[in-house]
Amino acid sequence: MKLKDKVFTKPIEKQFEFDEEVASVFDDMLSRSVPFYKENLNLQINILKNFLDENDKIVDLGSSTGTFLIELAKKTDKKLDLIGIDNSPAMIKRAKNKAKAFGVDIKFVEEDFLNYDFSDSKAVIANYTIQFIRPLKREKLIKKIYDSLMNEGIFFMSEKLITNHKKLNKIMIDEYYKFKKKMGYSEYEIARKREALENVLIPYTMEENMEMLKNAGFKEAEVIFRWNNFATFIAFK
Repeated sequence: MKLKDKVFTKPIEKQFEFDEEVASVFDDMLSRSVPFYKENLNLQINILKNFLDENDKIVDLGSSTGTFLIELAKKTDKKLDLIGIDNSPAMIKRAKNKAKAFGVDIKFVEEDFLNYDFSDSKAVIANYTIQFIRPLKREKLIKKIYDSLMNEGIFFMSEKLITNHKKLNKIMIDEYYKFKKKMGYSEYEIARKREALENVLIPYTMEENMEMLKNAGFKEAEVIFRWNNFATFIAFK
């Protein structure tokens, strides 16, 4: 049973981080904070399955509680080398426990993405992860992802977006807040989370994300999903 996210029902005492408190309720937080999270995850898996061969390496950057890789393992008959990388010990612990409970073989590693060698990957996944990487390191990481992929390799990237149109940007944020209220978050919780994520989550525009993929060397990039200020990109090496 998922624990209910009540992280922001109390005053903020520190900058947002993926600690034990967040990890314990993260699955609930995702389902209530990210529009169409489950549907988007299933879409990525269904697309990815069409490109997979036996023993392919699939790497999830910012694997959190392991949901993507666990679902992929459950939905394919192929033997795959599945690796989840996260720098949060609490997330890694929960991911390992979940994988064990589902009886799937996944390696979860507590490490910095920029330090870990995930070369020869068939696919790299980064769902709502790149937005937490400081801008000065972001393009370096995307280039590393490109270099780490096999030829014809695939990169999935889901991100929160901003737009340069000020009025539209405000409308998009307001629509997102309506979504969160519909999912049971109070105005206090929404305001507290926004404050906690300030200068921690730094979103780019659609154009900036596309340019970043192009600059890294990806030959093709498409948007396969978008809702308001959330989008998922697929890029091919």
